[in-house]
Amino acid sequence: MKKKALSLLWLILFLGATCGLAQAGSIRVYFSPNGGCTDAILIEINQAKTEILLQAYSFTSQPIAQALIRAQKRGVRITAVLDKSNRSQKYSAATFLKNMGIPVFIDAKHAIAHNKIMIIDNRVVITGSFNFTMAAENKNAENLLILDDLPDLTRAYRENFQSHLRHAVSYPGMEE
Repeated sequence: MKKKALSLLWLILFLGATCGLAQAGSIRVYFSPNGGCTDAILIEINQAKTEILLQAYSFTSQPIAQALIRAQKRGVRITAVLDKSNRSQKYSAATFLKNMGIPVFIDAKHAIAHNKIMIIDNRVVITGSFNFTMAAENKNAENLLILDDLPDLTRAYRENFQSHLRHAVSYPGMEE
């Protein structure tokens, strides 16, 4: 698994260099199980100052949800776009975030809205195969990249987020 994830990292670096995306930022990589992915995400959320944009397929991690609530209480604007599977559960992170006053949207346009990203302060992009779940941290073989201070790459992720937000619908809360 480590070799495949490193190959992905080299591909990103190669594509970035050949597409004019090479910049002076940093890329950090984490692996699971038990590789510190959740902790790395928590550090970034805890450092957020203005905005967190979240796209997720599966989102059940209590530590990440609680960190988002703490960020919101510090004045950080948070917007979540989640896969439609999050609205079919009796109580999900979508419901929790909505109940805490965070705008939650459901992307039902696709068979699966499989993105797993956070864009923090329009500077940090968190992405990879890592779902925001405890299983991803403790049981699954996953990878997580934290891309810091790569403006062209961040802009591309932000534009993609906005395109999904445009066709997503507001999550009303628990279905009756």
